Amino acid sequence: MIFQPAIIALLLAAGLSLAMLLIASPFALQVIRHWDITSGSERQLRLERLTYLFSTLVAFVCVMQIAAALLFVFNADKLSVMFVGAMCAVGALNVNDYGFPALYAQLGLFFLATTWLAINHADAHARDYPLVRLKYALLLAALPLFALSLWLQLRYFLGLKADVITSCCGSMFSEGSPNLASEVTALEAKPAMLIFYGTLLAAMAVSLWHRQRRDDVSGYATGLAAAAAFVASISGILAFVSLYVYEHPHHHCPFCLLKPEYDYQGYALYIPLFAATAAGLAAGVLRLFSRRPSLARVLPELTGRLAGVAAFGYGAFLLIASSMIWRSNLVLLD
Repeated sequence: MIFQPAIIALLLAAGLSLAMLLIASPFALQVIRHWDITSGSERQLRLERLTYLFSTLVAFVCVMQIAAALLFVFNADKLSVMFVGAMCAVGALNVNDYGFPALYAQLGLFFLATTWLAINHADAHARDYPLVRLKYALLLAALPLFALSLWLQLRYFLGLKADVITSCCGSMFSEGSPNLASEVTALEAKPAMLIFYGTLLAAMAVSLWHRQRRDDVSGYATGLAAAAAFVASISGILAFVSLYVYEHPHHHCPFCLLKPEYDYQGYALYIPLFAATAAGLAAGVLRLFSRRPSLARVLPELTGRLAGVAAFGYGAFLLIASSMIWRSNLVLLD
Protein backbone atom coordinates (compact mmCIF):
# COMPACT_ATOMS: atom_id res chain seq x y z
CA MET A 1 0.00 0.00 0.00
CA ILE A 2 2.94 2.31 0.56
CA PHE A 3 3.59 2.26 -3.19
CA GLN A 4 0.51 4.36 -3.88
CA PRO A 5 1.63 7.44 -5.92
CA ALA A 6 0.21 9.94 -3.42
CA ILE A 7 1.88 8.19 -0.48
CA ILE A 8 5.23 8.15 -2.29
CA ALA A 9 4.81 11.86 -3.09
CA LEU A 10 4.03 12.69 0.55
CA LEU A 11 6.98 10.72 1.91
CA LEU A 12 9.28 12.27 -0.69
CA ALA A 13 8.05 15.74 0.24
CA ALA A 14 8.57 15.09 3.94
CA GLY A 15 11.97 13.46 3.43
CA LEU A 16 13.25 16.08 1.00
CA SER A 17 12.02 18.89 3.24
CA LEU A 18 13.87 17.51 6.24
CA ALA A 19 17.02 16.84 4.19
CA MET A 20 17.04 20.36 2.75
CA LEU A 21 16.61 21.92 6.18
CA LEU A 22 19.42 19.77 7.58
CA ILE A 23 21.63 20.95 4.72
CA ALA A 24 20.68 24.57 5.48
CA SER A 25 21.20 24.21 9.25
CA PRO A 26 25.00 24.80 9.34
CA PHE A 27 24.51 27.97 7.31
CA ALA A 28 21.69 29.03 9.64
CA LEU A 29 24.04 28.69 12.61
CA GLN A 30 26.64 30.84 10.83
CA VAL A 31 24.06 33.54 10.15
CA ILE A 32 22.84 33.54 13.75
CA ARG A 33 26.39 33.78 15.11
CA HIS A 34 28.17 36.02 12.62
CA TRP A 35 25.66 38.13 10.67
CA ASP A 36 26.60 41.83 10.77
CA ILE A 37 25.16 43.95 7.99
CA THR A 38 27.47 46.87 8.92
CA SER A 39 30.58 44.78 8.31
CA GLY A 40 32.40 44.67 5.00
CA SER A 41 34.36 41.54 5.86
CA GLU A 42 34.78 38.66 3.45
CA ARG A 43 32.75 36.41 5.72
CA GLN A 44 29.84 38.85 5.77
CA LEU A 45 29.90 39.19 1.99
CA ARG A 46 29.87 35.40 1.66
CA LEU A 47 26.90 35.15 4.05
CA GLU A 48 25.01 37.78 2.10
CA ARG A 49 25.54 35.93 -1.18
CA LEU A 50 24.58 32.56 0.27
CA THR A 51 21.50 33.84 2.06
CA TYR A 52 19.72 34.25 -1.30
CA LEU A 53 20.38 30.61 -2.12
CA PHE A 54 19.31 29.21 1.24
CA SER A 55 16.29 31.50 1.54
CA THR A 56 15.10 30.22 -1.83
CA LEU A 57 15.73 26.65 -0.68
CA VAL A 58 13.68 27.10 2.49
CA ALA A 59 10.95 28.94 0.59
CA PHE A 60 10.70 25.94 -1.74
CA VAL A 61 10.37 23.65 1.29
CA CYS A 62 7.57 25.84 2.65
CA VAL A 63 5.66 25.81 -0.63
CA MET A 64 6.10 22.03 -0.78
CA GLN A 65 4.62 21.67 2.70
CA ILE A 66 1.63 23.84 1.82
CA ALA A 67 0.90 21.56 -1.15
CA ALA A 68 1.55 18.46 0.98
CA ALA A 69 -1.13 19.48 3.47
CA LEU A 70 -3.77 19.44 0.73
CA LEU A 71 -2.42 16.20 -0.73
CA PHE A 72 -2.43 14.49 2.69
CA VAL A 73 -6.14 15.14 3.19
CA PHE A 74 -6.95 14.21 -0.41
CA ASN A 75 -4.98 10.97 -0.08
CA ALA A 76 -6.65 10.02 3.21
CA ASP A 77 -10.05 10.37 1.55
CA LYS A 78 -8.98 8.25 -1.43
CA LEU A 79 -7.57 5.55 0.87
CA SER A 80 -10.90 5.13 2.66
CA VAL A 81 -12.26 2.79 -0.04
CA MET A 82 -9.55 0.26 0.80
CA PHE A 83 -10.60 -0.41 4.40
CA VAL A 84 -13.62 -2.21 5.77
CA GLY A 85 -15.70 0.14 7.91
CA ALA A 86 -14.28 3.36 6.48
CA MET A 87 -16.67 5.82 4.84
CA CYS A 88 -14.30 8.78 4.45
CA ALA A 89 -10.85 10.04 5.49
CA VAL A 90 -11.69 9.45 9.16
CA GLY A 91 -11.75 5.71 8.64
CA ALA A 92 -8.41 5.76 6.81
CA LEU A 93 -6.81 7.92 9.51
CA ASN A 94 -8.18 5.63 12.23
CA VAL A 95 -6.55 2.51 10.75
CA ASN A 96 -3.70 2.96 13.25
CA ASP A 97 -2.66 5.34 16.02
CA TYR A 98 -0.53 7.57 13.77
CA GLY A 99 -3.08 8.81 11.23
CA PHE A 100 -4.54 11.80 13.06
CA PRO A 101 -1.21 12.82 14.69
CA ALA A 102 0.33 12.84 11.20
CA LEU A 103 -2.53 15.05 9.97
CA TYR A 104 -2.13 17.48 12.88
CA ALA A 105 1.63 17.69 12.31
CA GLN A 106 1.06 18.40 8.62
CA LEU A 107 -1.42 21.16 9.43
CA GLY A 108 1.06 22.63 11.91
CA LEU A 109 3.69 22.70 9.16
CA PHE A 110 1.18 24.42 6.87
CA PHE A 111 0.74 27.38 9.21
CA LEU A 112 4.44 27.46 10.07
CA ALA A 113 5.36 27.50 6.37
CA THR A 114 2.97 30.32 5.50
CA THR A 115 4.23 32.42 8.42
CA TRP A 116 7.89 31.83 7.47
CA LEU A 117 7.17 32.87 3.89
CA ALA A 118 5.62 36.12 5.13
CA ILE A 119 8.61 36.84 7.37
CA ASN A 120 11.02 36.05 4.54
CA HIS A 121 9.14 38.36 2.19
CA ALA A 122 9.30 41.23 4.68
CA ASP A 123 12.98 40.63 5.37
CA ALA A 124 13.90 40.51 1.67
CA HIS A 125 12.26 43.89 1.04
CA ALA A 126 14.01 45.74 3.87
CA ARG A 127 17.35 47.38 3.14
CA ASP A 128 19.28 45.81 6.04
CA TYR A 129 17.59 42.36 6.30
CA PRO A 130 16.49 42.94 9.93
CA LEU A 131 14.76 39.56 10.28
CA VAL A 132 17.47 37.35 8.82
CA ARG A 133 18.57 35.98 12.19
CA LEU A 134 14.99 35.36 13.22
CA LYS A 135 13.99 33.46 10.10
CA TYR A 136 17.00 31.16 10.33
CA ALA A 137 16.40 30.64 14.05
CA LEU A 138 12.84 29.61 13.12
CA LEU A 139 14.32 27.20 10.59
CA LEU A 140 16.31 25.47 13.35
CA ALA A 141 13.35 25.52 15.71
CA ALA A 142 11.15 23.92 13.04
CA LEU A 143 13.51 20.99 12.44
CA PRO A 144 11.99 18.80 15.20
CA LEU A 145 8.50 19.34 13.78
CA PHE A 146 9.66 18.36 10.28
CA ALA A 147 11.36 15.28 11.70
CA LEU A 148 8.26 14.40 13.73
CA SER A 149 6.03 14.80 10.68
CA LEU A 150 8.22 12.45 8.62
CA TRP A 151 8.33 9.88 11.42
CA LEU A 152 4.55 10.00 11.93
CA GLN A 153 3.87 9.62 8.22
CA LEU A 154 6.27 6.68 7.96
CA ARG A 155 4.64 4.94 10.92
CA TYR A 156 1.18 5.68 9.56
CA PHE A 157 1.75 4.59 5.96
CA LEU A 158 3.85 1.55 6.88
CA GLY A 159 1.15 0.51 9.33
CA LEU A 160 -1.67 0.52 6.78
CA LYS A 161 -3.05 -3.00 6.50
CA ALA A 162 -5.90 -3.78 4.15
CA ASP A 163 -7.30 -6.49 6.46
CA VAL A 164 -7.89 -4.03 9.33
CA ILE A 165 -11.49 -3.20 10.21
CA THR A 166 -11.56 0.50 11.06
CA SER A 167 -14.16 2.80 12.57
CA CYS A 168 -16.28 5.21 10.54
CA CYS A 169 -16.81 8.90 11.12
CA GLY A 170 -20.10 8.25 12.92
CA SER A 171 -18.29 6.76 15.91
CA MET A 172 -15.96 9.77 16.18
CA PHE A 173 -18.35 12.65 15.58
CA SER A 174 -21.47 11.35 17.27
CA GLU A 175 -22.75 13.23 20.30
CA GLY A 176 -22.01 10.38 22.67
CA SER A 177 -18.35 9.89 21.78
CA PRO A 178 -15.77 10.59 24.55
CA ASN A 179 -13.82 13.32 22.72
CA LEU A 180 -13.80 17.07 22.14
CA ALA A 181 -15.52 16.76 18.77
CA SER A 182 -18.57 15.21 20.42
CA GLU A 183 -18.83 18.22 22.76
CA VAL A 184 -18.96 20.50 19.73
CA THR A 185 -21.48 18.38 17.85
CA ALA A 186 -23.73 18.47 20.92
CA LEU A 187 -24.14 22.26 20.59
CA GLU A 188 -27.62 23.48 19.76
CA ALA A 189 -27.93 24.90 16.25
CA LYS A 190 -28.96 28.45 17.24
CA PRO A 191 -26.11 29.26 19.67
CA ALA A 192 -23.64 27.51 17.36
CA MET A 193 -24.78 29.72 14.47
CA LEU A 194 -24.51 32.86 16.60
CA ILE A 195 -20.95 31.99 17.59
CA PHE A 196 -20.05 31.01 14.02
CA TYR A 197 -21.38 34.08 12.25
CA GLY A 198 -20.50 36.48 15.06
CA THR A 199 -16.86 35.38 15.26
CA LEU A 200 -16.31 35.29 11.49
CA LEU A 201 -17.97 38.65 10.88
CA ALA A 202 -15.88 40.12 13.71
CA ALA A 203 -12.69 38.61 12.21
CA MET A 204 -13.59 40.08 8.82
CA ALA A 205 -14.24 43.50 10.38
CA VAL A 206 -10.95 43.41 12.29
CA SER A 207 -9.06 42.43 9.14
CA LEU A 208 -10.62 45.32 7.21
CA TRP A 209 -9.83 47.61 10.15
CA HIS A 210 -6.17 46.66 9.95
CA ARG A 211 -6.18 47.06 6.19
CA GLN A 212 -7.18 50.67 6.78
CA ARG A 213 -5.19 51.46 9.95
CA ARG A 214 -2.12 49.24 9.50
CA ASP A 215 -0.96 49.79 13.07
CA ASP A 216 0.17 47.42 15.81
CA VAL A 217 -3.10 47.21 17.75
CA SER A 218 -5.21 46.31 14.74
CA GLY A 219 -2.46 43.94 13.52
CA TYR A 220 -2.36 42.00 16.78
CA ALA A 221 -6.15 41.92 16.79
CA THR A 222 -6.10 40.47 13.27
CA GLY A 223 -3.83 37.63 14.37
CA LEU A 224 -5.95 36.84 17.43
CA ALA A 225 -9.16 37.08 15.40
CA ALA A 226 -7.72 34.64 12.85
CA ALA A 227 -7.12 32.02 15.54
CA ALA A 228 -10.60 32.56 17.01
CA ALA A 229 -12.25 32.45 13.58
CA PHE A 230 -10.53 29.18 12.72
CA VAL A 231 -11.80 27.51 15.91
CA ALA A 232 -15.29 28.93 15.41
CA SER A 233 -15.34 27.84 11.76
CA ILE A 234 -14.37 24.24 12.46
CA SER A 235 -16.85 24.16 15.34
CA GLY A 236 -19.59 25.53 13.10
CA ILE A 237 -18.88 22.97 10.40
CA LEU A 238 -19.14 20.21 12.98
CA ALA A 239 -22.20 21.60 14.75
CA PHE A 240 -24.51 22.58 11.88
CA VAL A 241 -22.99 23.29 8.43
CA SER A 242 -22.28 19.61 7.78
CA LEU A 243 -25.84 18.71 8.80
CA TYR A 244 -27.28 21.02 6.15
CA VAL A 245 -25.01 19.57 3.45
CA TYR A 246 -25.86 15.95 4.29
CA GLU A 247 -29.49 16.85 5.07
CA HIS A 248 -29.22 14.56 8.07
CA PRO A 249 -29.59 15.77 11.68
CA HIS A 250 -26.94 13.40 13.08
CA HIS A 251 -24.16 13.34 10.45
CA HIS A 252 -21.49 15.76 11.70
CA CYS A 253 -18.39 14.57 9.83
CA PRO A 254 -16.23 17.40 8.39
CA PHE A 255 -14.39 14.97 6.08
CA CYS A 256 -17.35 13.56 4.14
CA LEU A 257 -17.73 17.05 2.66
CA LEU A 258 -14.67 16.22 0.53
CA LYS A 259 -16.29 13.22 -1.14
CA PRO A 260 -17.57 13.21 -4.77
CA GLU A 261 -21.14 12.37 -3.72
CA TYR A 262 -21.22 15.81 -2.10
CA ASP A 263 -19.57 17.44 -5.14
CA TYR A 264 -16.28 18.02 -3.30
CA GLN A 265 -17.88 20.98 -1.54
CA GLY A 266 -15.43 20.65 1.34
CA TYR A 267 -12.53 21.91 -0.79
CA ALA A 268 -14.46 25.06 -1.67
CA LEU A 269 -15.17 25.51 2.03
CA TYR A 270 -11.77 24.74 3.55
CA ILE A 271 -9.39 26.40 1.07
CA PRO A 272 -10.59 29.99 1.72
CA LEU A 273 -10.76 29.29 5.46
CA PHE A 274 -7.16 28.06 5.67
CA ALA A 275 -5.94 30.84 3.39
CA ALA A 276 -7.68 33.48 5.52
CA THR A 277 -6.38 31.99 8.76
CA ALA A 278 -2.82 31.78 7.48
CA ALA A 279 -2.92 35.39 6.20
CA GLY A 280 -4.42 36.71 9.44
CA LEU A 281 -1.91 34.89 11.63
CA ALA A 282 0.99 36.07 9.45
CA ALA A 283 -0.22 39.68 9.67
CA GLY A 284 -0.36 39.46 13.46
CA VAL A 285 3.11 37.90 13.72
CA LEU A 286 4.69 40.47 11.41
CA ARG A 287 3.40 43.37 13.50
CA LEU A 288 5.68 42.11 16.30
CA PHE A 289 8.60 43.58 14.33
CA SER A 290 7.12 46.97 13.51
CA ARG A 291 9.71 48.77 15.68
CA ARG A 292 12.50 47.90 13.23
CA PRO A 293 13.27 51.16 11.39
CA SER A 294 13.95 49.51 8.03
CA LEU A 295 10.54 47.82 8.14
CA ALA A 296 8.61 51.05 8.67
CA ARG A 297 7.69 51.22 4.97
CA VAL A 298 7.54 47.50 4.20
CA LEU A 299 5.38 46.15 7.03
CA PRO A 300 2.29 48.37 6.73
CA GLU A 301 1.94 47.55 3.06
CA LEU A 302 2.54 43.82 3.54
CA THR A 303 0.31 43.33 6.61
CA GLY A 304 -2.37 45.42 4.95
CA ARG A 305 -2.37 43.09 1.95
CA LEU A 306 -2.43 40.05 4.22
CA ALA A 307 -5.37 41.51 6.12
CA GLY A 308 -7.15 42.05 2.81
CA VAL A 309 -6.57 38.40 1.88
CA ALA A 310 -7.90 37.35 5.30
CA ALA A 311 -11.04 39.49 4.95
CA PHE A 312 -11.68 38.16 1.43
CA GLY A 313 -11.15 34.57 2.62
CA TYR A 314 -13.57 34.97 5.53
CA GLY A 315 -16.13 36.51 3.21
CA ALA A 316 -15.79 33.70 0.66
CA PHE A 317 -16.01 31.09 3.41
CA LEU A 318 -19.16 32.67 4.85
CA LEU A 319 -20.82 32.95 1.45
CA ILE A 320 -20.07 29.32 0.60
CA ALA A 321 -21.23 28.04 4.00
CA SER A 322 -24.37 30.17 3.82
CA SER A 323 -25.18 28.93 0.31
CA MET A 324 -24.88 25.35 1.54
CA ILE A 325 -27.38 26.12 4.29
CA TRP A 326 -29.72 28.03 1.95
CA ARG A 327 -29.86 25.21 -0.63
CA SER A 328 -30.48 22.49 1.94
CA ASN A 329 -33.86 20.90 2.58
CA LEU A 330 -33.00 20.27 6.23
CA VAL A 331 -34.72 22.43 8.85
CA LEU A 332 -32.85 22.85 12.14
CA LEU A 333 -34.41 26.09 13.40
CA ASP A 334 -38.07 26.52 14.19
